[in-house]
Amino acid sequence: MRDALLLLTASAVMVAGLWAWRRWHYPSFWLALGFPIVALSVRASWRRVALGCGLTKKRQRWWFTTVPGAIASTGLVKVRRRFQRVAVDTKPFMWLPLPTRHGWRVTLHTLEGQTPGDYADAAERLAHSWGVHAVRVSSPRPGRVVLMATMRDPLVTVAQLPASPELLKVTVGRLETGQPWVIDFRTVPHWLNAGATQSGKSNLANALIVGLAPQPVALVGFDLKGGVEFTPYSPRLSALATSRAESVGLLADLVGLMTDRMGLCRQAGARNIWQLPPAIRPVPLVVLIDELAELYLMADKSEKDEIAKTSTALLRVAQLGRAFGLYLFCCGQRIGSDLGPGVTALRAQCSGRICHRVNDPETATMTLGDLDPAALVSARAIASETPGVAIVASQDGQWYRARSFYVTEATAEHAAHTHAHLAPAWDEITAHLPESITA
Repeated sequence: MRDALLLLTASAVMVAGLWAWRRWHYPSFWLALGFPIVALSVRASWRRVALGCGLTKKRQRWWFTTVPGAIASTGLVKVRRRFQRVAVDTKPFMWLPLPTRHGWRVTLHTLEGQTPGDYADAAERLAHSWGVHAVRVSSPRPGRVVLMATMRDPLVTVAQLPASPELLKVTVGRLETGQPWVIDFRTVPHWLNAGATQSGKSNLANALIVGLAPQPVALVGFDLKGGVEFTPYSPRLSALATSRAESVGLLADLVGLMTDRMGLCRQAGARNIWQLPPAIRPVPLVVLIDELAELYLMADKSEKDEIAKTSTALLRVAQLGRAFGLYLFCCGQRIGSDLGPGVTALRAQCSGRICHRVNDPETATMTLGDLDPAALVSARAIASETPGVAIVASQDGQWYRARSFYVTEATAEHAAHTHAHLAPAWDEITAHLPESITA
């Protein structure tokens, strides 16, 4: 009885210690104890999982048996020969799983006739088979597929990260891999950010303002809600348009500014402003647009010319602005082809895509549909209880689930006032433009 009591006490202490270890220092618990168990389980179950998910191939094999008909294979035909040729289900070769911060990854050798898309289609079935949060599929080279398994959702809580010290680069959140979510305008110049109300779209714009405010860049705002979103940040904005009529004039200034910088680069023999000497290099300019659809909506035919001017000017900035230091970040609740060909053409120029939770499938398709069908499925699965979660087309050519840091309006407003002295006056920026453009 005493021995049983001691054994029970030791077991309870061990279980409590393991729970505390997992609770207070999960990374070391995962690497030392959790991952080895999971890796063995994955390797041991791979044949059954591959067969259940339809990832095996039938291959003919010679088999020797002393008992006719005793070979376990599909399509078995009982014969009296001891040496016979049978069809065997062959699984893809699996390397040893490797640990990651939030799970594990493993490399597979694809079988003949298989593509990474076959594994992507089976990703949800793989996740359920192994009891993990999600499985992502990538292909580093032909004939190889990497399965990235996430044991638990890393985006439940997102802690703040240090600000990026590099120009035009802002850390706005975390990716599902645990890496920082960075928006780098030098690498990806134009971004399309879609999301319904309370999905985290405006919070992401706040994070951008907080990150860009202390940098030596000019910020220009287009707030088609009548100015209620960006007016509190006006001390840090060099220019702000709050209606479509004002947007037409401001976009004309941007086109003229771009043309002026073209001439400057041409005279200096430079392909872009970054090849110019720092003494004559113009200030980079980030354009923030809220409610993009309002630039294209037409109530009656009298607005047709105004919309055409707006659409053409914005598209020209998107097509030519990168080399001359003009970058776009376009936000909208609804972005659909029904807004006209101008939106579709603008979308093609925005290689950076961010899709929060949306109310209509067309907006998700418009934002992510030409990238990866799996990204579209993930975007539609974003729950309303997780504001800030989005599907991001990153600069490495892959897409990720991500979540932005929570940035209040008060924090963004404080950053705008603190760094108001860094905002160049719009008159100074457009000083070299002809009066016909700036008028």
